[in-house]
Formats: sequence, structure tokens, C-alpha cells
Amino acid sequence: MAEVLATIGLRLSVEKTRITHIDEGLDFLGWRIRRQRKRGTNIQHIYTYPAKKAVLAITRKVKMICWRDLSQPLAALIYRLNPVLRGWCSHFRPGVSSAAFNYLRATVWRQVFAWLRRKHRGVTWKRLRRLYCAGGWWPADGEVKLFNPAAVRTTRYRFRGNSIPSPWPTTP
Repeated sequence: MAEVLATIGLRLSVEKTRITHIDEGLDFLGWRIRRQRKRGTNIQHIYTYPAKKAVLAITRKVKMICWRDLSQPLAALIYRLNPVLRGWCSHFRPGVSSAAFNYLRATVWRQVFAWLRRKHRGVTWKRLRRLYCAGGWWPADGEVKLFNPAAVRTTRYRFRGNSIPSPWPTTP
């Protein structure tokens, strides 16, 4: 395969190229693809869910955004966080991602509240919640509300086989 690809100017990465069994799983474009037994049955299914590396990358990015300037208002922080969170969630929406979305929600909440605690030293939790959560627990600054990754509904692609219409004509 390497010789065929070399003729067109491409090469295989030795550390990324390997042959593995589907039961062991593989990481591809941030997805973990693996065959597992469906809970409650003996039927094996292929599951795709966010890879640990992808989850770690988004949590690092959230932490980097939240460790910036404390002089800005909460709305500015939310404006920087929301597109990152929406993009990541929309990429991983078509898989088994609910657990990853809930983990990301907890991480985002913890980081934003740590930012608020650093910004307002000596202020109680009750006062912070009154100022930035309208009495609830999810941060917002006026009309600007922090995106909640756990609220994203996952979708699944169902194999439709021959019911997918062909874009090419069938007549010769």
C-alpha cells in the first residue's frame, strides 16, 4: 500500500497505521469506533462515541478560555465559550455521546464558576448565583446564556441499505 501511495505523493504514518480487530476498537477523526455487546442482550453492535483524546482536547480548550482576563464581563467569556461548545457538540452529535456531553457540562460549569470565584473574591455562592444565575445554577449574563452541552440531543444514523436513492440513472 505504501508503494502505491508513494506514486501519488502520499505516505503512511507508521505510528498511526495498524491493523486491529473491531472488538479492540479504533480512533478515527476524534471518534472511538468499537463493537460491543448491547446492554441487556447478546447482540453485538458497532458503537461510535467521542474518543478520550477528543474529550480531553475540548476540556483543555475550555480551561484555556476560562483562565484568561478577569477584567472582562461574564458575557464576553460566554461569547468565547459558546461557539467552541456548539461546534464540538454538533460534531459528536450523531454518536453515543450523552455521557461525554454530561461530562463536558460539568466541566464547563466548574470552570466558569471557578472564573467567577476568582473574579469576585470573598463573594458567597448565594450572591454569585443571584448575580449570574438568576437564582438557578446555570450561568447567564442578562440575555446571554452559557450553552449547555447536556441539552444537545444525540441522533443516530440508521442503515437504510437499498432504500437510499441513487443519484445516478439506472438506464444505460
